[in-house]
Amino acid sequence: MKIKAIICDMDGVLWKDQEPIGELFAYFEHLKKVPIQYIFATNNSTKTPEQYQQKLATFNVSISANQVITSGATVAFELAKKYPQGGPVYIIGEEGLIKALEEYGFFHSESNVIAVVGGMEHNLNSEKLDKASSLIKKGADFFFSNMDSTFPTPHGIIPGAGALLAKLEKSSGTKAIVAGKPEPYMLLQAIHRLKTQPEETLVIGDRLETDILGGKNAGCKTALVLSGISSEKDILKQSIYPEVVANNLGELIKKMEQNQWKI
Repeated sequence: MKIKAIICDMDGVLWKDQEPIGELFAYFEHLKKVPIQYIFATNNSTKTPEQYQQKLATFNVSISANQVITSGATVAFELAKKYPQGGPVYIIGEEGLIKALEEYGFFHSESNVIAVVGGMEHNLNSEKLDKASSLIKKGADFFFSNMDSTFPTPHGIIPGAGALLAKLEKSSGTKAIVAGKPEPYMLLQAIHRLKTQPEETLVIGDRLETDILGGKNAGCKTALVLSGISSEKDILKQSIYPEVVANNLGELIKKMEQNQWKI
């Protein structure tokens, strides 16, 4: 099957902290010429698509905000399927999640909420977690952006949204509906935008348990780059097998060229 489009993760694939991994401008200019469509999909709910658009622009990669899908945007989209009219929700999260929810008519409230919606929040206090747990116990729906156990920062790796999710699920006794990878929701949304079939779409990421497993759950082909979190040893440990493995995005594109973009 020939690949027609790429869904690409960002942290660990395109950059580490503020440093680009390789010649990003050259990579994406080349993809335009092939042509291969591309969309970026990230489990990071703290930023907006526009903020990612601006970050890519600093590396001379020009995209539209519509080419970025975040777990924040995805969880808002999934919540709006159940509550198309919007409404009051209790939000644990930062700007990316808050703005995504507002676009669908949801707003933060402390009481009479239809759902608790969570994501990564760096300065979260125990009172806010306790409040969220109490609202879930009283019957509020429970949605969460992603389950990543770690979160990359300029100062190193810190506990991610998954740590908050685990605490809330335990204290409330309720499992959340999780929007981000490895659940297929975000990737299926990307495929819809690309207007391709899953089997002709390549998901590229640096984490086996989120990016690669998510790609497989969505029916896509997958490629692991070793420039981020997961290593080749992890493939056997976790029994998650991508179709292609490369040291970085540049090497991956060369491999795909050699195979005429066929997997």
